[in-house]
Amino acid sequence: MTMNWHLPRRTFLKGLGVSLALPALEAMNPRLVYSAPARPAKKPPLRMAFLYVPNGVHMQDWKPKEEGSDYKTPYLLEKLEPYKSDLLVLSGLTQRKAFANGDGGGDHARSLATFLTGCQARKTSGADIKVGMSVDQWAAMKVGKSTRFPSLEIGCDESRQAGNCDSGYSCAYSSSIAWRTESSPMGKEADPRQLFDRLFGNGNPGESAEVRAKRDLYRKSILDFVSDDTQSLRNRLGVHDQQKLDEYLYAVREIEKRIEQAASGQSPYRTKMERPTGIPKDYAEHIRLLGDLMVLSFQTDLTRICTFVFANEGSNRSYKFIDVPEGHHDLSHHGNDAKKFEQIKKINRFHIDQFAYVLNKLKSATEAGGKLLDNCMIVYGSGISDGNRHNHDDLPILLAGGAGGSVKSGRHIVYPKNTPLMNLYLSMLDRMGSPIDQLGDSSGRLSHLTG
Repeated sequence: MTMNWHLPRRTFLKGLGVSLALPALEAMNPRLVYSAPARPAKKPPLRMAFLYVPNGVHMQDWKPKEEGSDYKTPYLLEKLEPYKSDLLVLSGLTQRKAFANGDGGGDHARSLATFLTGCQARKTSGADIKVGMSVDQWAAMKVGKSTRFPSLEIGCDESRQAGNCDSGYSCAYSSSIAWRTESSPMGKEADPRQLFDRLFGNGNPGESAEVRAKRDLYRKSILDFVSDDTQSLRNRLGVHDQQKLDEYLYAVREIEKRIEQAASGQSPYRTKMERPTGIPKDYAEHIRLLGDLMVLSFQTDLTRICTFVFANEGSNRSYKFIDVPEGHHDLSHHGNDAKKFEQIKKINRFHIDQFAYVLNKLKSATEAGGKLLDNCMIVYGSGISDGNRHNHDDLPILLAGGAGGSVKSGRHIVYPKNTPLMNLYLSMLDRMGSPIDQLGDSSGRLSHLTG
C-alpha cells in the first residue's frame, strides 16, 4: 500500500495551552510514502533509562547460580520470568569510587552519587559539592538535541540540595543520581501531575497554568483541548494507525484519571483552594504512574533518556502495606538475622514487581513492527550489594531491552571481580551514538553483551 502523504515524526496534537506528542505511526514511515525508488524504513531511536533502588538487596536470593542462558531464576527475580528473554543479569560489576577510599563513613551518599558518574564524591555537607558528570547527561549532550526534553529525571523522593544526610556528605549526594556537571545535580520530578503537565504542556508556563485551572474547573481532560486536531488527523489515517492512535489516547486518559484519583481529594470546583499535589499516598501507584509517564515519553519520542530513583539512598521508608512496618535502612543492617532477611526480601520483591510492571508497559508498546522494549536499554540496580556490609562490589545489576538488536539478552553473565560498572555505560553510550573515551573509573567497554 502506497500512501500519498507523509506525517512528520515530530507532529503534535495542539490545542489551548497543550501540545500532545504522537506515538510512531505507519504514516510516519517513509517506506509507505514513496514507491519508486523505495526508501528503507527509518530505524526507531534507542532509549536508555536507569532505575535505582536503595540499600542493596538480599544477594543470596538475587544472583543466579548458573551462568549463560540456562540459569534458574532466583527467588527475587521470579516476577521477571516472563521477561527473561529480554534481560541480562550482570554479576561482578563494581563501583570502586563508592568505597570509602580514605573518606570514612557515607556509603549511602557515595552509592547514589557514584552510580552513574564513577567518580569519588567530595566529602562535604556544604555548597562545594563535586562528583562528576553522569552517563545520562553525556548522552543528553548529543541525543537530547533530537527531542523536546534532552532527559527526564524522576523519582518518588524529592531531591535535596542542602544539609548533612550521611556522615558529613551533602544531601545532594544521597538524593541525586543525575549530574549535569561535576557540581550541578539535576533535580528530580516526584509529582506525577506536574510531570504530566510538563510533558504535555506547550512550554509556556503562564498559559499552561491558565489551562490547568480551566481543566480543573470544568473537569476537562487534556484530550478535550486537542479534540479538533485529533479528529482532523484521524480522518487522514489508515485503519491500523487509527487503532494505534485510539490506544495511545486511551492510555493518556487513563493516566489522567489515576492522577486525579491519587490527588488529595479536593473538589476541582473549589478553585480558591491550593491545587492538589498529585503525589499518590500509595507507593506502588506512585512508582507506576511515574513509570507510565516515562514509557509514554519514550513512545512519543519526547525524550530518549531517563533516570528514575525509586527512593533516595539510605531511605528508611516503612513498607507496612506489604507487612513490613520496619524502616528499609534499619532492616538493611540485618546482622544476619533470619527474620530481617525475610523482611528485606519482601521489600526487594516489591521493587522487582514494579520493575516488571514497567517492562510489561515497554513490551506492550509497539513501533516499526516490533516492541518498544526492543529499542531500549533499561538498567535496574543498586549501588550497594549487601546493605549490612555496605559493599559496592558484585552489584545487583540488570539490563533489559534489545538495544536495537545489538544486545543478546536472556543470559546471566559473570564478569571478573572488580570489573567497573562504568564499562557497561561506555558500551551503552556507543550504542546511543554518543561515545566517549572515559567515564569515571572505566577501564574499557564491557564484553559479551552481543553474545
